[in-house]
Amino acid sequence: AWVSSLSMGMVFFCSPIVSIFTDLYGCRKVAVIGAAVGLVGLFSSSFVSSIEPLYFTYGILFACGCSFAYQPSLVILGHYFKKRLGLVNGVVTAGSSLFTVSLPFLLRVLIDSVNLYNTLRVLCVLMFVLFLAGFTYKPLVPNTKDKEGGKKGKFKLPPAKKICNFSVFKVLSYRIWAFGIPTALFGYFVPYVHLMNHVKERKERFGGSVPEEVLLLCLGVTSGVGRLIFGRVADYIPGAKKIYLQVASFFFIGLMSMMIPLCNVFGALVAVCLFMGLFDGCFICIMAPIAFELVGAQDVSQAIGFLLGLMSVPMTVGPPIAGLLRDQLGTYDVAFYLAGVPPLIGGAILCFIPWVHERQKLKERAKPADGETTEKMLENESTLVSDTTEKPVKELDSGF
Repeated sequence: AWVSSLSMGMVFFCSPIVSIFTDLYGCRKVAVIGAAVGLVGLFSSSFVSSIEPLYFTYGILFACGCSFAYQPSLVILGHYFKKRLGLVNGVVTAGSSLFTVSLPFLLRVLIDSVNLYNTLRVLCVLMFVLFLAGFTYKPLVPNTKDKEGGKKGKFKLPPAKKICNFSVFKVLSYRIWAFGIPTALFGYFVPYVHLMNHVKERKERFGGSVPEEVLLLCLGVTSGVGRLIFGRVADYIPGAKKIYLQVASFFFIGLMSMMIPLCNVFGALVAVCLFMGLFDGCFICIMAPIAFELVGAQDVSQAIGFLLGLMSVPMTVGPPIAGLLRDQLGTYDVAFYLAGVPPLIGGAILCFIPWVHERQKLKERAKPADGETTEKMLENESTLVSDTTEKPVKELDSGF
């Protein structure tokens, strides 16, 4: 359990570092090297016979490689797609839902037939596909390396301010977004971690043995459907108003989390999971489009990286706190009720972003407008001066 927790945590902890390397060296190099490192980590894990080396090979090496391969896949989409960016993100991120549904069954068959070590070697095939896919990334927006030294010139390390682009935090709407999302995530993943244990404890209430895997299947399937649907819907919503989709997703996920303890019938719990998965897909698929709207294509890499890094804290802390509450109270009910509160608070915080973003745009438009008016005033003054100087000359010419 600690190995897998370390692996998930490292994927998000590394995101700010990945964003810096993406700005410096481009999406293609970072994705290819990341997939290669992940392949080495996964393959070396298949030869480990004790738990301690897995903390490094799987928990750190493989996870860091996955992090370096994952983030460029989100950034590169904005280089090619503008009008249909939401739909494209929905299609791309729907792949994780597809494997969430199918991979557990495949892993169970592989482990039973060829044992754990050979299963890890089979999974290396997927990492090799990821390695090949990285070569297809051809960024259309120049990175920091190209802007500083050019392709032919010598590479000079850019200033620290450009390496760590903290200027994205000067954008007020992004600051609100980067604060609201982690706030909501303190309770967001509690149902995903503890729902199965909650069902096992309540088997008597649900009428004996129930197919617990059906809940994960519902979450995975509807999450994929939600990414496709809401990704397409986001393309019709202009500008930063796309954030309202995330507000709605947080509201419904928080509400569904609070309804879990109230479900006395297994069918009701299935319905809750269907809605939860649907709006989970909504939240995930529009992350990148919103980042592009708030900070622009040039700064989107580090904007996403900083956000994912901030997300790692609540994702790591939230579920253990819920487990601690269960140990103290003997039930998950209070944990699920409290888990629904942070998404509601985070969604309320995000509601201010469209208004703030519009005010920022108006200020930016006002600055060049003021510059144009002053230029016009100077031109008018110059024409007046030229007219006054030309008139005496014309009068003298007419007099002679």
